[in-house]
Amino acid sequence: MSKNTDDIYSTEKEAKRNLFVLWFGVFMAGVGFSAFMPFLPLYIEQLGHFNTSTLNTFSSITFAVTFVMTAIISPVWGKLADKYGRRPMLLRASLGMAIVIAAMAFVTNVWELIALRAIQGLFGGFISNATALIATQTPKNKAGKALGIIVTGTTSGQLIGPLIGGIIASAFSYRGTFLITGALLFLVFILTFIAVTETHKPSASSKISTEDPHPFKHLANKNLLIGMFLTTTVIQIVNTSINPIMALFVREINHTHWSTTLLVGIVAAMPGISTIIAAPRFGKLGDKIGPQYVLMGGFVLAFLVQVPTAFVSSIFLLMFFRLMIGISDATMLPQINSLLTKSVPREMTSRIFAYNQSFSSIGNVIGPIVGAVIANIFGYRGIFISGAIFIALNFIHFLTTTKEMRNKKSV
Repeated sequence: MSKNTDDIYSTEKEAKRNLFVLWFGVFMAGVGFSAFMPFLPLYIEQLGHFNTSTLNTFSSITFAVTFVMTAIISPVWGKLADKYGRRPMLLRASLGMAIVIAAMAFVTNVWELIALRAIQGLFGGFISNATALIATQTPKNKAGKALGIIVTGTTSGQLIGPLIGGIIASAFSYRGTFLITGALLFLVFILTFIAVTETHKPSASSKISTEDPHPFKHLANKNLLIGMFLTTTVIQIVNTSINPIMALFVREINHTHWSTTLLVGIVAAMPGISTIIAAPRFGKLGDKIGPQYVLMGGFVLAFLVQVPTAFVSSIFLLMFFRLMIGISDATMLPQINSLLTKSVPREMTSRIFAYNQSFSSIGNVIGPIVGAVIANIFGYRGIFISGAIFIALNFIHFLTTTKEMRNKKSV
């Protein structure tokens, strides 16, 4: 009896340690994707003699290529993770990103930088496999809270990353930022190697094989999964569509004596701050009442925040609404992960989260493009109205894909 109790205690202890280490890991992975955004055009400018149009083009390519490659390769890494384990994939991704990002400090031309950013995308998969490992180690009735904690790391890393990168670049130069970020990711590799444990083994009796080219045909909730993937994409589109014009919009409504650069950093950090605080709490709430209902509340909140943001004339109101966007993300992202976890067998978890990361990366590519196009046609404020429209359409689709689930819950 005591042996069983000790085993349970040990397993819980390992799961908590994994959660702690992987939270730091996904935070740094998020930073690794976004820390260079504030100064990337300026860094590229040092690598050659470019006119404004060429510089903008190279900046866009350098930014987007990482997410494009991540979108393409993530399902491959997910399949290998389900076959050989998530821990080896975590070690591969963290070490690969550490080396590649550190190497960016030594590039001599823009093509080398683009190539390394593409390779960084190929070494992706840390976030999806960390999420999958936590999902498979946590009882499904408690998955929401644990996945909510992981979401805080991912989202805050991506949103606060530009602020961190700007601070490091100011203190240590652009090239120093790549070296420091690479060193921190190498620390993630060391911590993962030492502290992260995994006991999950693919089920030999399962009819879903890692060699099956069409594993989705066995799943009963295909429409729900597709709906969650699309929701992930929409969230990223809405979050990143403001990126191309953030500084310009802040400058337009800044009637204070504060530096526009400082205010841009604060506004950019607001969603990450509120997500860190709120995501675990909403994840726990999803475990109690059902993730689909918390997600519905997230849609409503996001819509109600996007519309008035289009009419703000105060920088402090903009900060408040961006803070609320972070809360809406906190209601939605853990619930998406929870629904994915509950809708697939354990032996497919990594592949499902890998596809979800692919759709997230697609949103990261599409968002800035959509934002730039809409800003050119309708002005800066049109971006927030378009975001509300995206959310409303996505909400309608979500209601149709979860109708059966909600009906079962109410019976």
